[in-house]
Amino acid sequence: MPAPPFPVFAVHNADRGTTLGTRVKVASSFVDRLLGLMMRKRIREGGGIFITRSASIHSFFMRFRFDAVFVDADNRVTRITPSMRQWWVAFGGRGAKDVIELPAGTAAATNTQPGDLLTYEASDDE
Repeated sequence: MPAPPFPVFAVHNADRGTTLGTRVKVASSFVDRLLGLMMRKRIREGGGIFITRSASIHSFFMRFRFDAVFVDADNRVTRITPSMRQWWVAFGGRGAKDVIELPAGTAAATNTQPGDLLTYEASDDE
């Protein structure tokens, strides 16, 4: 399944009936994928970034911790790196295709686990 075709969207955990974010933005261009959340001061509650074609990420130049939720081509969670610290590298594991960066604690608060199915829907909440 390709990246969500919406500029801003909500991410839901279909297996747990929870919402991970309501203002997640797609980063599909080279520059957007390269920069990710670097140099930002924080992620707003409900916010996040969906980085396409990325089975690994780094947190160089980051100013805050965040959760990294890796998903495969079927939008199943492959690995979660909770509260990823600055100057760190994370790998999505076997089959990882994309990663969603969310506020630290989101994965635990929504009880998101590897194997869970994530779904996406358009969001007007920008």
